[in-house]
Amino acid sequence: MENIATGKSVYVLVFDGMADWEPVIALCEIRRRANLLVVTVGFSNEPITTMDGLKVLPDITLDELNPEKAMLVILPGGEMWQKKNPIYKKYFDGIQSLENLLIEFHRKGVPIGSLCGSTIIMARAGLLKGVKHTSNGPGFLEQFVPDYAGKSDYVEVFAVRDGTIITAAGSGSVKFA
Repeated sequence: MENIATGKSVYVLVFDGMADWEPVIALCEIRRRANLLVVTVGFSNEPITTMDGLKVLPDITLDELNPEKAMLVILPGGEMWQKKNPIYKKYFDGIQSLENLLIEFHRKGVPIGSLCGSTIIMARAGLLKGVKHTSNGPGFLEQFVPDYAGKSDYVEVFAVRDGTIITAAGSGSVKFA
């Protein structure tokens, strides 16, 4: 499951309640124009149901992610990131593992695209400090990340890229693409 020319894949995280429309334009262009392989990654190998009701069977699990084989990682939004709703409790331990993986991916220079609520994990991991970024409005990240250290780097736009970090507001999926 990798791009023949590069040996690398584009990974997109899938989970119950994910905002599936957010990464879809980017994924379409990644597959159609760049002819890259998109691999869905789940917290487990169990099927998930998106916010729109689509059923998705992950190709691989978080345990199978390999930074050496990643061309790009995309994190869609969804309420799970807020860690408020008990229906997403099954993901809370996995979020910590994912946070550690994201730090490793970033250290290795793998681009990470984060939309909407997934910017919360980026802030928790410290990946937004010193990086121009956006999210769901001023004050959103402070609600969920008490030690958020990127306030001075926040920009109120639909999407922004700074180095290998790409962030978008929930309403910024077109600009993200």
